[in-house]
Amino acid sequence: MVHQLPKLPYAEDALAPQMSRETLEYHYGKHHQAYVNNLNHLIADTAYADMSLEEIVMKADGAIFNNAAQAWNHTFFFYSLSPSPKSMPSGTLAAAIDRDFGSFDGLKEQFSKAAAGLFGSGWVWLVKDDPSKLSILAESNAGNPLRRWLTPLLCIDVWEHAYYIDYRNRRPDFIQNFWDFVDWSVVEERFVK
Repeated sequence: MVHQLPKLPYAEDALAPQMSRETLEYHYGKHHQAYVNNLNHLIADTAYADMSLEEIVMKADGAIFNNAAQAWNHTFFFYSLSPSPKSMPSGTLAAAIDRDFGSFDGLKEQFSKAAAGLFGSGWVWLVKDDPSKLSILAESNAGNPLRRWLTPLLCIDVWEHAYYIDYRNRRPDFIQNFWDFVDWSVVEERFVK
């Protein structure tokens, strides 16, 4: 199986100016593509060659895990965003957010704090466990909640390549603007699956 870079669900300039075309050209077109290319090279003629990306994330370690997880994480991240998003959760997800974080603003505050405070590079995730309790998980490097048997609902990429072109070293500004593009209809679909 050859893994492919999935097509973005919007144009590369659709999230500008908060996330510029240049950022997407590098973040998606170069970094994301490199993880996919590296993965295909690393798994050739191995036991991972015919596995899905998710299976590789669950079973691999070392360089194969890192590239598979980064490919998976980036796709998940880009597909969480929209230039015309549903701006607030509703229904059972909204009720779960109120239950577990006190309010939607409480979720945003705790998630943003985790994203700003993650040392170095990595990902911050909104996840649910088996009984549908929500929590925030900060993972270094290519960390992925699937490895903890958690269901990912939303993530933010806090590797510098995600924001440095537009924000330089101002990660909190990137995080603040991230919320403008989160498509809660996508997150709701993930929650009810």
